[in-house]
Amino acid sequence: MIEVPVETSAGDICGTEERGVYTFKGVPYGAPTWGNRRFLPPLPVEPWTGARYAGDFGPICPQTGVLVNETRLQSTARSDGHQRLLPQSENCQVLNIWTPGVKDGGKRPVMVWLHGRGFAQGAGSETMYNGANLAKRGDVVVVTINHRLNVFGYLYLEEIADKEYAGSGIAGLLDAVLALEWVRTNIENFGGDAGNVTIFGESGGSRKVSVLMAMPSAQGLFHKAIVQSSPGLRGVPASVATDFAQRLLAKLDIKANEIDKLQQIPAQQLLATLGALGGDDRGAMRLAPVVDGNYLPANPFDPVAAPTAANIPLLIGTNRDENALFLARDPRRRRLTEEELDERLTQALGENKDRILSTYRRTRPKATPWDLLIGITSEARRIGCINMVERKLAGGPAPVFMYLFTYESDFLGGLFKASHAMEIPFVFNNTDDVGMTGERPDKHELEANISDAWVAFARNGDPSHPGIPTWEQYTMDNRATMLLDVPCRIEIDPAREELDAWAGMEIIP
Repeated sequence: MIEVPVETSAGDICGTEERGVYTFKGVPYGAPTWGNRRFLPPLPVEPWTGARYAGDFGPICPQTGVLVNETRLQSTARSDGHQRLLPQSENCQVLNIWTPGVKDGGKRPVMVWLHGRGFAQGAGSETMYNGANLAKRGDVVVVTINHRLNVFGYLYLEEIADKEYAGSGIAGLLDAVLALEWVRTNIENFGGDAGNVTIFGESGGSRKVSVLMAMPSAQGLFHKAIVQSSPGLRGVPASVATDFAQRLLAKLDIKANEIDKLQQIPAQQLLATLGALGGDDRGAMRLAPVVDGNYLPANPFDPVAAPTAANIPLLIGTNRDENALFLARDPRRRRLTEEELDERLTQALGENKDRILSTYRRTRPKATPWDLLIGITSEARRIGCINMVERKLAGGPAPVFMYLFTYESDFLGGLFKASHAMEIPFVFNNTDDVGMTGERPDKHELEANISDAWVAFARNGDPSHPGIPTWEQYTMDNRATMLLDVPCRIEIDPAREELDAWAGMEIIP
């Protein structure tokens, strides 16, 4: 333990040293949100006396899925890295800090990570998110946060109950706003610059970044944004969210004037009821930030970009084989026939199938049916990112930088290719901790180049650095895109023929 405490607005904390940087884990930034505070906007953490130990991760929000199942954690250790089974609690408003220096006037860029696994699962304590290596390599302060998820973070009750529950449909991201306020107030003592904060995330985390860009209450709390793989173009309409909440209440036999009963139901019972309502984890997966007209005034980037996003520089992109991760357990993997490919794409694309499939067969002549299935079903995220970027450019002057991650891992014989989430350990400089990145001898070269690009963007709003070609800004005229591979290279409007094949279709990433 580091004996010298660091002051925060709520009290002193003592951390530890990890991989050559100072580390503070499980630092509370919000007051308890269980009982009669369930579903309500968060409050600042209550002060404590004495020095609080901050050497271990705090609780994660109650959830289903791999992080709360020891057997599943063990089964994914080879690919995702070894992770601990952590306690669950609705009082999960904690954050973790990795920094090269404390109370040294360092004025380092601050990088605040929003974790993935949709809006239903996940935690800032996952192995691939460990911020020590990134903080040390880049001389930056890395922060990861936990916040409310699923029913606790996004159950919209305002139209069923009363204004007391305003914010219930976006409480999880109100937690994130509170965490950013904590950063603004306290990060100077951890060697960071409160005037240079970048929020970044992948998958569900990048959707959170997208929504925060559209929330007036978050304006000014961060200055740059990085969206990895999953753009958040839309929120949940209030009418849809209300209907879902009504069905949940009916399942629990609770009337609209009895919402206080909902606040007393044990957390695990609520999760079980969600599962019964939606089947497995799908009930929880339907819960996401609600366009309530107040905290989230409109869709973040549909049909236009939120005005609060206009002046935020953006680094954004996708991985070429996103869907390889989700198809890895498919019993037909690598053995898919042409007939099976045709059948699956007909179900997914309908009358557009022939046009799209013929295009990809022409542009990827060596691709197997399995490769084509992955490639075609991965495109929604890339097209969504392009839509987000072009709407953002139309709405304001801030620069945008686009990437496409094309590096193929050799893990399990290349099963994951350049899949969803593959870039995360490269960003955090953690490829040796995460098996899915494989054992190619050139992976550390790419790891250094990606980490340095993310740090450069956080430092000065431009991801260019000496290890890679000059990263041109994306504009409507050039559509410049950095291909993240060995070597990295810039391309102008890559794969345009493939993208054009989707013209006229509504793409929902």
